Amino acid sequence: MQEPQAEPILSGQAQVVDAVRVQILATEHWSLLASRSLIWNEIASRANMFLTTLSAAVVALALVSQATDYGDDFTLFALLVLPLVLLLGIWTLIRLGVARNEDVWMVVGMNRLRHAYIDITPELEQYFVTSCYDDMAGVMKSYSPMAPSRLVRVLASTPVLVGTINSALVGVIVALIVEAFDHSPLVHVTAGAFGAIAAGVVFVVLIPFREADRLERGLETNFPPPGIAPAAD
Repeated sequence: MQEPQAEPILSGQAQVVDAVRVQILATEHWSLLASRSLIWNEIASRANMFLTTLSAAVVALALVSQATDYGDDFTLFALLVLPLVLLLGIWTLIRLGVARNEDVWMVVGMNRLRHAYIDITPELEQYFVTSCYDDMAGVMKSYSPMAPSRLVRVLASTPVLVGTINSALVGVIVALIVEAFDHSPLVHVTAGAFGAIAAGVVFVVLIPFREADRLERGLETNFPPPGIAPAAD
């Protein structure tokens, strides 16, 4: 007589107990937390590396200026060093933007996991201070429950800080280049100011806000707040 086959422990969705579901969700949650920690460590290390290089360049320029009395040799040395620092700053800004986007997606994932927790135990929703919805408003609430304005959030970010420094570097480089051809202080100071402003528009305004808009458009909302339909595929 053939023995009946034992049914699998998890033969269907209905047989998966809540404790197992929570354990699976918690495993993913800790994985996302670890990924966010690595992302923030990289953001800090990249910014520190750029600022350290900038500080070293400023010290070197100060020493050379004393030895050359701000002559042509100083200008040549500055035009060799500062573009390299600016290039590092641009690379840092690009990587910070990528890391910030990765961090946003980690927050989206954790919001979805919190939504799953609430689906399992709805009465726990009142105890969460972060959002359980994966739309952009929910993501921003998880970043800062006090909900500052989008402008403040963007301007206070690390990429904008690096972009501001890059803009100042562009202004200094432009001023030094113009000074090599025209020794009038008014001319090269004005040229440097316009260069810094133009670079600031790009690094501080256009790039951060365009990246934020692109990220928001690419966000797929699966669990919107009540009364808002999910995004269509």
